[in-house]
Amino acid sequence: MVPAPRRRRHVSRGWPLKRIERAFVTLNGWALILMLSAMALVVGANIALRYLTSHSLPWADEVARYLMIWLTFIGAGLILRIGGHVAITNLQDALPTTGQKVLRAIIVLILLGFFGFMVYVGWQYAQRMQYQMTPALRLPFLYIYAAMPVGFALLIVHLLLIARPFISAGEYKPLDGSGADEMVTGGANG
Repeated sequence: MVPAPRRRRHVSRGWPLKRIERAFVTLNGWALILMLSAMALVVGANIALRYLTSHSLPWADEVARYLMIWLTFIGAGLILRIGGHVAITNLQDALPTTGQKVLRAIIVLILLGFFGFMVYVGWQYAQRMQYQMTPALRLPFLYIYAAMPVGFALLIVHLLLIARPFISAGEYKPLDGSGADEMVTGGANG
């Protein structure tokens, strides 16, 4: 009897990178979930206290506002990843395939430059605000304004992770960080 040939395990190239990417996207998503949950709990508790005891938490509005700021900047990368930001694609659609790829590469380079500039500007601004305190929480504004450089740094990472499929085919990655077999075309094109 001839033994069955051994099956070779198919290991895709770069699988540790895919796992890291998936973990990165998952952590980014969980950070958003936790911030949104905290915001809902604080606002809900404040509403309940206001109607049940006629007193409210003096810091609730401030916490909700600052969590919303962080949510916006932290969530921008995940939205970029799936093509959820507004895009006008008339020029791209009018170009031949090679022209589309060149245009998308230029767009990625411009976005990387802009995001890098915003990290720098956001960090400078956050440092200037480190001695100012929030009215109710008495936290340095550095913690609130740090959302901008952190958010734009995350945008850089997300853009680098989707750059190759976006440039080559105009595709975006789904939020689960899976491979090219599940790419999403289009995005929020208008």
